[in-house]
Amino acid sequence: MSVIKFGTDGWRAIIAQEYTVANVERISEATAQWMLKKKMTKVVIGYDCRFGGRMFSEVAATVFGNYGIKVFLSPDFVSTPMVSLGVVKTGSDLGVVITASHNPPSYNGYKLKSSYGGPTIPSDIEEVESLVPETSFSNLPSVSELRDKGLIDYLDLEQMYIEHVRANFDLDKIKSSGLKLAYDGMYGAGQNVIRKLFPDALLLHCDFNPSFMGQAPEPIEKNLKEIAGIIANNDYNLGLANDGDADRIGLFDEDGRFVDSHHILLLLLYYMFEYKKMTGKVVITFSVTDKMKKLAELYGLECEVTKIGFKYIAEIMTHEDVLVGGEESGGLAVKGHIPERDGVWMGILIMEFMAVTGKSIKQLIAEVYEKVGSFSFERDDHHITNAIKDEVMRKCKDGEVKMLGSRPVVRTETIDGYKFYLNDDEWIMVRASGTEPVLRIYAQTPTTAQSRTLLEEAAKSLMG
Repeated sequence: MSVIKFGTDGWRAIIAQEYTVANVERISEATAQWMLKKKMTKVVIGYDCRFGGRMFSEVAATVFGNYGIKVFLSPDFVSTPMVSLGVVKTGSDLGVVITASHNPPSYNGYKLKSSYGGPTIPSDIEEVESLVPETSFSNLPSVSELRDKGLIDYLDLEQMYIEHVRANFDLDKIKSSGLKLAYDGMYGAGQNVIRKLFPDALLLHCDFNPSFMGQAPEPIEKNLKEIAGIIANNDYNLGLANDGDADRIGLFDEDGRFVDSHHILLLLLYYMFEYKKMTGKVVITFSVTDKMKKLAELYGLECEVTKIGFKYIAEIMTHEDVLVGGEESGGLAVKGHIPERDGVWMGILIMEFMAVTGKSIKQLIAEVYEKVGSFSFERDDHHITNAIKDEVMRKCKDGEVKMLGSRPVVRTETIDGYKFYLNDDEWIMVRASGTEPVLRIYAQTPTTAQSRTLLEEAAKSLMG
């Protein structure tokens, strides 16, 4: 049978090709065996809105139950953060989420969450992978049989999450502020919780539709033209969007302009420190704007930069006092919640910030700019041959990149990829995809036009 390998955020495969009942049984058996080796006894299992989610979650549940492991199983679709929170609230040892996050609709996947409510560390994942059997079970007990034995219980993870939100946010303050919210669920697992918490919100694509209408449920600007237009032409204060399993956020201001994760991180740090009077370390991945470092320094807070991948942030959050952590792709986390990306939580936090201050997103960003200066962040993904990709990375590694267009490189950082500074506020970053022939080039400059120009010049310099 096929080899099952976890990527940066779980195992993902195309449904009916490699993502099959047999392979879900195999990865569940490996995970169950690993749990028993570690003397673990309880697991929480949930699934999102993808095709076959409930079926695959029940398959996983029967494997764990067959090993005598107690299973808390979601009866309906839920977000990844709901499963992670459920792990913490029930005192379980592990969480399993049947999701392929923002991948195209033909995919499904399998994520593991540890007892602290965040991503399972890579060394544990490797141990699980090593235990995957060659074949699957031939005869498993049913969910009803295991329920009768007390090994499977249904647990309303969404209601547990809603109660946690209500205990941690001033929802009355948000509602009485008169904020008008437009929300794009992207046919994902965030749709019901927003409907329940904010019944007056305009809801787009909040139906159960595993086809996602053919679009990958990724909350990036090009996928969210409809909500942007609605906000621009109507009287809404903000727009929110989440990906398929609702752990990432997309945000729009009152003009329907997309607010990227760099600006969201700055807003979160501004709010948490200056208004909520909270302190702690700031942790960002290598591709995040260094304006976060600047704001952290202004506040007297330590800032650590990690490799790209939320798992590196989560690992620090489990043993250090972290105020805000985040990555460029929209996975953000804050103190007072689990060490997990949570797009719904971050959206509510931004709404609370607006309600508390009575200010718009545009006004709050302007205040951040007064502290750290304005900037624009842009990124291009170049689909090229592996040979060209490898040659570009060789040039970077060998120190051959001295100029980008007409601009001299003044210093270089190499935490994960290569960041070439042209001055303190302008840089180009180059990073190769580890799984496909794609070269990612990022730019930060004072304006969008400058960033676009710099990206074009850098691409010519690097690829000829």
